[in-house]
Amino acid sequence: MAASLRVYRQRIRSVTSTKKITRAMELIAASRIVKAQQRSKEAAPYARAITRAVSALSSFSDVDHPLTTERAEIRRAAVLLITADRGLAGSYSSAVIREGDRLAERLRGSGKEVVPYLMGRKGTAFYAFRNRHVEQSWTGDSDAPQFDVAKEVGQTLVDAFLRGSDDGGVDEINIVFTRFVNMVKQEPTVIRLLPVEVVDEVAAVQQEVTSDLQPLYAFEPDPATVLDALLPQYIQSRIYSAMLSAAASELAARQQAMKSATDNASDLIRKLEQQANAARQAAITQEISEIVGGADALASSGAES
Repeated sequence: MAASLRVYRQRIRSVTSTKKITRAMELIAASRIVKAQQRSKEAAPYARAITRAVSALSSFSDVDHPLTTERAEIRRAAVLLITADRGLAGSYSSAVIREGDRLAERLRGSGKEVVPYLMGRKGTAFYAFRNRHVEQSWTGDSDAPQFDVAKEVGQTLVDAFLRGSDDGGVDEINIVFTRFVNMVKQEPTVIRLLPVEVVDEVAAVQQEVTSDLQPLYAFEPDPATVLDALLPQYIQSRIYSAMLSAAASELAARQQAMKSATDNASDLIRKLEQQANAARQAAITQEISEIVGGADALASSGAES
């Protein structure tokens, strides 16, 4: 009994130590998610403005730009998968990886070759463990995205798209990331980045086109030059926005996972304490029984003598 009691107490100390760690990680994630949400909100006005500008160019000009023109045959499709650099975030990374695998299956079903680009150590480790080919990867800033990284990723993807499949590039680019809805809901999302599909302001542009007073746009020096300047910034903005949303989702998922771990640790400690108390009571009862038995034996031997 004494041995089992020591085991219970040792397990209680171990779980208590783990609970302190998970609680600290929960508080850290809760404090950082506020900043992540703020960064995402601050980047939203710029993303909307540049999306509106690209929408106007696409709707009110007849320029055939390489980044906006649908190719006759799409043979190679790139998939940019945004995962986490660290674990302890529940099913955050696994959910977006599954969404990426589903997208890859759909693309292969359409006769397209999938070219993976990865962001985050979790996705990189997942592909490396399964010996999957990775065209290029970036790691190190999943929970605190930097625009310089988004710019580098955007330039890499644009260069691959401009080369085309004939020269080892790609004909289509998709992004798979986790969209932050609220603190308890994060959704794996797929968007097509190239050829450009302006989806955020299409309804607004169509409403302007069908209204009685249609806006007049003037492009200086010309629409082609404006598109050359705007489209790279638009692509970088979309990638950066996806990274910010994924960062907020990662921190929210980590907070939920650490809170669940802390609650489970509290329940386990409570059960272990009950079991330890039961073992202690059993040990006391056994000792009393042994004392009483010994006293009875002594009394019986004294009476016989």
